[in-house]
Amino acid sequence: MNLAGQSIRAVGAVLALFLGACNSASMLSEAGHSNPKLATQIKRLYEARDACLEKNAVPSAGGQADVASLARAISLSCSADTERLVAAINPSGDPRVSAAILRDTDARSVRYMLLARSDGRS
Repeated sequence: MNLAGQSIRAVGAVLALFLGACNSASMLSEAGHSNPKLATQIKRLYEARDACLEKNAVPSAGGQADVASLARAISLSCSADTERLVAAINPSGDPRVSAAILRDTDARSVRYMLLARSDGRS
């Protein structure tokens, strides 16, 4: 295969990853769609995790602390809520599903922390 063909494949793979990442949270939140009780439980667990992230996202005193470090601390402070969410969505323990939920938690931590910084309140 020539260089142009390889480049097109690489661009296609990156695009697929980006589109998949954008949609992963919505797909995961609907994991219990065939079981209304499970779907409701998963929705509540997402809400509890997000409420924890929002509550723990406070503007830093220094204002210039590393965003990634602060977001990671926020994620860790809500690990119990995240673990409950993972257990409900991923009873089989698929590491890819667990990793997707953890990435979603980290991304939301960054979002809530940046919101807290921007207006002093999350």
